[in-house]
Amino acid sequence: MVQEKKRYKAVIAGQNYTIIGQEGKRHMDLVTKLVNDQLNEIKQMSPQIDTEQASVLLAINAMSDQLKKQEKLLKLEKQVAELKQSAIRVVELENRVKRIEAIEAEAREVLDKNGQGEVEIQNHVEAQQILNENRKRQIQQKTAHE
Repeated sequence: MVQEKKRYKAVIAGQNYTIIGQEGKRHMDLVTKLVNDQLNEIKQMSPQIDTEQASVLLAINAMSDQLKKQEKLLKLEKQVAELKQSAIRVVELENRVKRIEAIEAEAREVLDKNGQGEVEIQNHVEAQQILNENRKRQIQQKTAHE
C-alpha cells in the first residue's frame, strides 16, 4: 500500500522550508530539532563558518553516520543469516539424535525379547545391526512357514 505524502513546514537555521515526505509530524519535529541542534553545535565549535558551510559539514557527518549504520546493519543481517543456519543445523542434529535413540531403544527391546537383556549396545551402528539381524530372522521365519 502506497503511503500518502505529507507536507511539513520546518524552520531550520532561521529559514522556512516545506518538506514533503511520508513521515509524521512527530518524526519531522524531531528531525528538525536535531538538525538545528547539530548546526548550532557546529557553529559553536567553528564560529568563523557560515550557515551554508555548517550545513555542508552536517550533511557530511550525517552521510558518514548513515554509512556506518548501513555497514553495521549488513553485519547484523549476516550474523542473523549465520545464526539461522546454525539453528537449522542444531535441529537437524537433534532429529538425528532422536532417530539414533529410537533405533537403540528398539534394539534394546529386541534384545530383551530374545532374553539377551544383559547385552550392552555400544553404539547406534551396533543397534542397527541388531535390528537388521532381527528382521532377517523374521523374514526367514515367514518364508519357512510358507
